[in-house]
Amino acid sequence: MQFSPDQAAAYDAIAERLAAAGVDLANGTTTPAREDAARGVLAVLGKAGSGKTLLLAELVKELIGAGVQAVSADWEGRRKQDRRTFAVLAPTNKAASVLRNRGVPATTIHRILYTPVYDPEYERIAEWLAGEGERPVIEGLTDEALDRAHAFYQLNPSIPGALATAGLRGSDFITGWKRREDPLDIGLIDESSMLDDRQMEDLGEIFSTLLLFGDPAQLAPVGQSGSMAFDSLPAGRQLILSRVHRQAADNPILDLAHALADDSLRFDQFERMIEDAAARDDRVRVSPRVDAALMSRSPVLVWRNATRIRLINAFRGAYEAPEDALLPGEPLICDGIELPLKHRKKRIDLEARGLIKGAQVIYLGAGRKPGFSRLHVVGAEDPRVNAACIVQIEKPGEEEPFIPFAARMGATFLHGAAVTIHKAQGSQWRDVQVFAPDLFAAAQSGRAEAGIPLWKRLAYVAITRAEERLHWVTRYMLARPSGPLGIEDLPAPTPQLDLTSPEL
Repeated sequence: MQFSPDQAAAYDAIAERLAAAGVDLANGTTTPAREDAARGVLAVLGKAGSGKTLLLAELVKELIGAGVQAVSADWEGRRKQDRRTFAVLAPTNKAASVLRNRGVPATTIHRILYTPVYDPEYERIAEWLAGEGERPVIEGLTDEALDRAHAFYQLNPSIPGALATAGLRGSDFITGWKRREDPLDIGLIDESSMLDDRQMEDLGEIFSTLLLFGDPAQLAPVGQSGSMAFDSLPAGRQLILSRVHRQAADNPILDLAHALADDSLRFDQFERMIEDAAARDDRVRVSPRVDAALMSRSPVLVWRNATRIRLINAFRGAYEAPEDALLPGEPLICDGIELPLKHRKKRIDLEARGLIKGAQVIYLGAGRKPGFSRLHVVGAEDPRVNAACIVQIEKPGEEEPFIPFAARMGATFLHGAAVTIHKAQGSQWRDVQVFAPDLFAAAQSGRAEAGIPLWKRLAYVAITRAEERLHWVTRYMLARPSGPLGIEDLPAPTPQLDLTSPEL
């Protein structure tokens, strides 16, 4: 790997910190962790295209090459004496899936805080697959089923995925979830601009060394007064990547994002830049209408809540969705878990399956019980679940949302055809529609965050959510879809995880 000077400087600083902790990347060796070793946090900061993910991926390769064990969230074997560990984490399933699509083993912060408890009989299969035990004999499982699980694990080292290919459901082999007791060594945290104080506290309890990768130009977590987790670090622990790399230099979307750093740039000038980019490159498009078909898989990004609600209702109207039901294929956003404290175990189960606040899901149809739904959790490694749901659809001008159906308790959802730019942080989609009238309103408001005009922060976050194409929508109009809503585009399901429980 040929690093740029700023990447090389960041790598050297990280390697020096890891060497002090007993992980020598230069020689590919490790020594046992010492209880008296200093704990530390470093932050790698840079705007979109500056090579943060490239550096993170290279560090992962070096750690594995040095014999440091990557810890996944699906199963952990017997703790080996003197083992050194690391984990790559992101705040949301979608952010973790972006890393996995680039070959980086990543999971969510929540999934590393809580680990699954396996049924002892099925744990024997996990130990065998991981090379820690003999091939088991399990009543009810044929040799062919075990062979399928083994073949799957050789291609994709996921214990739940392997057990699913053997015909087992999650409720067969996972009996519950427990708070992690054993500490880990090194945590590499992507999208760290999204971290709140509680998450940083949790991560500090688990990892002795934290490497934060973040973009200081993004929006700070709601309720944190514009500050980010890495802002309080001394300058020597903030490793800045300033160069835009060659692979990103000809990307018109990133060109637009970096143009927002110009203090003198006005909103009207920025819109002219977008129009010029659209005239030169198909990866930027100016559209007078929101595309309803795109909304079903990648939400329109807005600033104002009222705009979000109006666009969602226009989307449902375009697909002729009934008021008392959802259509298969409608997108939803998890807004939290509505369960009393006595059902804490069930809450952990739902969240560990991916139904955490901000998770994006696609509605597949009614579940096996009243109030339950079949869902596809976007970005989750095992995305199909059946869960108790409370779905709320907000209406323009009405204080109380309309609830087409609801279980007594469970995961709560808002409609996901449009989301605020704040909620979109950490996610990326192939095509992204940005609702320009809302950004114009932010510019007219004169508001600023951390000394930067709010419209520029909003625009930066919104347009950098686009992986391939940016759609800059200029008017309050909706282009009707050419076909019905469906779920045929979603990956074929593995055996479905069952999130029912006797007490619910």
